[in-house]
Amino acid sequence: MPNPNYAAYKAADPYFKLVREALGDLVEGEHFFDIVADDVVYEVLYDIPGWPRVIPGRADLMARFKGYCESIELQSADRLITHTTDNGSVVVIEYEIHGTILATSVKYDNRFCSIIRIENRQIAHWRDYMDSLAAWNVLTAHTR
Repeated sequence: MPNPNYAAYKAADPYFKLVREALGDLVEGEHFFDIVADDVVYEVLYDIPGWPRVIPGRADLMARFKGYCESIELQSADRLITHTTDNGSVVVIEYEIHGTILATSVKYDNRFCSIIRIENRQIAHWRDYMDSLAAWNVLTAHTR
């Protein structure tokens, strides 16, 4: 049964499910936020207005994702490629997401590469790379 505390994040479910699938038995918990350490460092190596480059802690990450879910609804996440190293303590995932910008109804497709460090069966550090031009194009589009 889905955790009712995560209902506000439904718009990002395809992403959360993809990450959970990619990490498999390396982490413990059902939902993305269950597998994130309280003191996680979530780092993005791109500039998007309103999204900081470093998000310290699970609570702040949840707050940021709530805003994300109010702006974008994902329809799917796919093309997952998983690379595991350091006896499972580091996982690199490549994937794509597909969604809609809610304010403009513009379709959003992007590619990502994320480097994830796992400690005590939780995500301790996340470093994210994406196609910044794809994000810029969709965020500055008025309608299609």
